[in-house]
Amino acid sequence: MNATKLNFTTFKKVYFLILILVIVNTVFSQTNSANFKSINWLIGNWQKANSITKKTSIENWHKVSETEFAGMGFTLKGKDTIFVEKLKIILQNNDLYYVADVKENKETTLFKFTSITKNGFICENPKHNFPKKIEYKLNTKHLTVIISDDKKKAKFEF
Repeated sequence: MNATKLNFTTFKKVYFLILILVIVNTVFSQTNSANFKSINWLIGNWQKANSITKKTSIENWHKVSETEFAGMGFTLKGKDTIFVEKLKIILQNNDLYYVADVKENKETTLFKFTSITKNGFICENPKHNFPKKIEYKLNTKHLTVIISDDKKKAKFEF
């Protein structure tokens, strides 16, 4: 009788532990899904033209899945492409990351999301040379992107 009681008690503990893990996983999934939904405004084509330098910068974003956005950023001078970067926003190990892939870097660079609001987000990688911080802000129908470190800052208005 004790063996049956022990087995049933062990079963209840294991069942309870599994139930807790399922609930925690569901909460994390819903939170990350909500984070992706809160930045859906990023999807689309963003363009910045500078008549002085005769350069045009463009960022295009699209949704790949519930846990990934893909983007492309490039700068044109006239008809010549002078800068290209592949971009992603991904969910990895229950954290959101902004991923930049530029030919100047040997590997992709991950910037961890440190803040998300309904109108913007901030990603940081203190170990990267420049930028260490990337900030996106939606202002009405305009997109502001600020890249910075402790000493310098560049602002892009799309």
